[in-house]
Order: sequence, then structure tokens, then C-alpha cells
Amino acid sequence: MQKKQKSKYGLVWFTNNLRIHDNASLKQACENHQNVIAVYCFDPRHYRDTAFGFQKTGKFRAKFLLETVTDLKKNLATLGITLLVYHKKPETIIPDLIKEFSISDMYYQNEWTSEEQAVINELKRNIPHSVIFHTFYSQFLFHPEDLPFEVESVPRVFTDFRKRIEKTASIRPLIETKNESCTIIKKDTPIPTLWELGFEDFEQHSLTAFPFQGGETSALNRLEQYLFQNETIKTYKKTRNCLLGADYSSKFSPWLANGSISPKMIYWNVKKFEKLHTKNDSTYWLIFELIWRDFFKYVSLKYGNSIFRIHGILQQGYVWKQDWDLINEWIHAKTPEAFVNANMLELKQTGWMSNRGRQNVASYFAKTLNLDWRIGASYFESLLLDYDVHSNYGNWMYLSGVGNDPRNREFNVKLQAERYDPQETYQNLWLERTPI
Repeated sequence: MQKKQKSKYGLVWFTNNLRIHDNASLKQACENHQNVIAVYCFDPRHYRDTAFGFQKTGKFRAKFLLETVTDLKKNLATLGITLLVYHKKPETIIPDLIKEFSISDMYYQNEWTSEEQAVINELKRNIPHSVIFHTFYSQFLFHPEDLPFEVESVPRVFTDFRKRIEKTASIRPLIETKNESCTIIKKDTPIPTLWELGFEDFEQHSLTAFPFQGGETSALNRLEQYLFQNETIKTYKKTRNCLLGADYSSKFSPWLANGSISPKMIYWNVKKFEKLHTKNDSTYWLIFELIWRDFFKYVSLKYGNSIFRIHGILQQGYVWKQDWDLINEWIHAKTPEAFVNANMLELKQTGWMSNRGRQNVASYFAKTLNLDWRIGASYFESLLLDYDVHSNYGNWMYLSGVGNDPRNREFNVKLQAERYDPQETYQNLWLERTPI
């Protein structure tokens, strides 16, 4: 049988899939075209203020993203693919590229939240109808097509979701991208500087629990180190609620958030570790956390913009306050609770906070102070290195009693501090050594 002739140019639009491994968009483009061009846009809208007055992307994630895109450009070049980078809106620049290179097909990761959908819809309006769009769900551990239920029937409770997919769904194999025919095009664009994105350069804080750089190379190095070099995964379940150091948790989340590592890559490496070394509660618990990540993505896929609304997916009519004196005390670590203050200082100074810390400061904000939880979520969006729209809003809803936990619990911050920081080591580290 005669092979189908490849068309000349395909375009891969990178968004939150900033890797060459296990990337369905990239693989299909390379298989279908003689030459592949890639594009990434630092969308100016991502660096503006939100409705609550916080910059949508703060300096920590901006720097991490610049490192990631720089690494992606280098890695794509090994496949003979040019990454063009712009500090412009995608719907403005991509139509020009399609015209310039006579692009026949465009490939990208599918997104469904409102802001991303608005960009995709506007982009399609600006592109000739002859261009074929190829979209892929490559951000999941369990692919939507492999679920044992329709998205509309995703269970509201995580345990029900987990048990059903663990029983009947399987994880797809990793995707390998080969590209033997491409040649890098004679066009180049500079990656913007941190200053051009609106920030002054800064040094990483000496106390950070996330002393890593952005990018696929760094992500894969961390995976190798955490699993196979140091075998730290063996104690993950025991240490994951700790507060100090780089190794109490895997720290994969910032790379997962911008897609410079895939959840499947982590999963299959954990399975490899279990085969070569040991299988225990800790190796399972890392996969368990990946399933939580999937769950929040499916919650947002099911409920749409309800995850951003004050009454959440439960439509609970709680009365929320917008008291900016209390909000600013929380932000600037001046609450009556030392444990809350220490965690908020860590976030403010490093862009990182432990999972235990996030649960406590969010519960304190929403349940103790009865403040509008969306404001807290918006502040996290600005500061967190690992901001992921689905996990962030899913967790804030959950902890505020308007999401996937019908029990409407409130954390006792003092008891939590006594349990997880009994010697006050973490609190003293941040409260004594860090200026407010």
C-alpha cells in the first residue's frame, strides 16, 4: 500500500503541555507533516490584574515559565523543530503564522475552562476554514475516553471516583515522538525577559522548599532523583505532610501544572520502581495523588464555570465577607495564628507552600474568617509556582464547603500546628528569620 504523502507544514500550539515526551499533539504533527513549526505565546492577559486586584501570574511562576519555555525550545531543536515565542495574544499572532507558512493543520491540547475557550474560539474565527484543527487531552492520567462513565456522570465524591476508575480503567502507554525529516526553519524570535513581562529579576529565596528550575529537563531529573537515585518515594506517605525541605514530598506539581512532565510519565516510572525495588503504601500514595489531580480536572469538565462561582458546585448559600482588613492580615502574615502566618510568609517569599499548609490557611480564610473563598483562590493563583486552575479552585471549593466535601469541615489550626510542627521548628524558621 502506498503511504499517504505528508503535507508540508503543520503547526503545534503549545500551552500547558510544554514537553516533547508523551505529547500527543507533537507526535501527530510529526507523523503527518514534512515540517513542523511550534509556537508559544506569553499572553499579556496572563500578567494583568484579576477582578480581586492580584496579578494573575506573579513573579515566581513567570520566572519558572521562562525557564520552561527556554528548555522546550532547546529540546524541540533536537527534533528539528523551531519554537517561535511571542509576547502577544495567540489569536493575534497564530493567524499570521498560518498565512506565512501556508499551514494546513494545527495541533494543540484541548482546554475547557472559560478563559481558554474564549481564546480558542477567537483564534478559530481568525483562521481560514480550510485549516484542520487537531485537539488532544494529554493532561490526564486517565484519558476521558477510557472512563467507565460519561463526564456528566463523574461521581461528586472522590472515593467513588477513585474506586470506579481503579477497578475498570487503565493508563495508556507513553507516547514516543520521533522526527527524522524536519529541518529547523530560518526564523527565530527572542524569548521575552522577566523585565519584559513586568517583573524585576530576583534570586531564589534561601529557605525555599522548591529549589528547582522550570522545564522538562529539570522535571525528568527530579523524577530520576526522587525515585531511582535517592529512592525517597519509599517514605512518601509518611513524610508528605511535613513542612520543611525539598524531599518531604515529590514536588512534581509545578512541572505538572505547565505540562513539562506528564502524569503518565510519573505513573509508569512509579510502576518501574515498584518492579525494580519495592511496592508499598508510599508508591501507591503518589499515584493516589495523581488520581486526585485527575478528579479535579473532571470536576471542572463536568461543572464548567460553577467552579469559579461563590456558591460553588454545591450551590451552598453561605454568607461570605469581603473584609479587606482581614484579607490583608492573612496575606501579610498578621493573623493571630502563628501557623497560618508562617505558611503565608513562605508563600509570599518563595511561591511555594506545603499541602498541609494550604489546607490550613484556606480553611482559616474561608471557614474561620468567613471570607469570600474566591479571593483566597485568586491570591493563590498569583503566587503559586504550581498553580493549576482545576486543582486550585477544586481545592478551595472543597475546603470552603461548596465543593466535593459535603461535610463542611473546619480545620483547628492550633491542633494542626501541634501535630505537624510540634517543636515549632517550621514556624520559628519563617517567623524569626523572615521580615514581614
